[in-house]
Amino acid sequence: MTHTLHRIGRWSDLSQDFVFLMMPAKDINVKGSAEKLRTFFKIALKHKPVMIGDAKRGNLLNQGGPEKVIENVVDQAVIHAVFDNKDAVVAMLKDLVEADLGLSVVVSGIATEVHDACKKVGIERHTVEHSLGRWGRDDKLPPREILEITNMCGHSMVPAQLVYKMVDEIKKGKRSAESAAQELTKPCACGVFNPARAARLLAELSGK
Repeated sequence: MTHTLHRIGRWSDLSQDFVFLMMPAKDINVKGSAEKLRTFFKIALKHKPVMIGDAKRGNLLNQGGPEKVIENVVDQAVIHAVFDNKDAVVAMLKDLVEADLGLSVVVSGIATEVHDACKKVGIERHTVEHSLGRWGRDDKLPPREILEITNMCGHSMVPAQLVYKMVDEIKKGKRSAESAAQELTKPCACGVFNPARAARLLAELSGK
């Protein structure tokens, strides 16, 4: 799940940021997968994710609520659920193991934290992917504190200028950090953006 590999931040912050992905394998188990993907979402919602989304149809905010997200799932969708605590991750993994849906699941987060969550439910991780960082003219990139927010959208749909605008509006009292985080979440159609984490980072940036 390379589009979630480039999240950066402090350990204390990233330890509250986990992304689940479920998808069928092309030409293997796509047919009839929609119902299994809907089950994934129903399981996820039990554990209070901070965001869910479907790469084909959009995130929770775009589609108008969790019921619509579930209703709109089709075969071959790539779906996501974001959690802000490891207890929810462990509970989600436990339920997925019991459901045995037969589709690939990827969990992004701090590797040791994900490994520990797997251990708690008695499963072994199959593969680990790591980001090697940023290469090239990284001096042209926004400051790290801005990248901590924009990098939560792995397809770069959340622009740095929008983050600056949200910080300015928070400082002027036009928005709360939570409202600004919701606005930044909208462009991230896949639903991998973590609005809870974004709100904390925006509050820090605005001095609130």
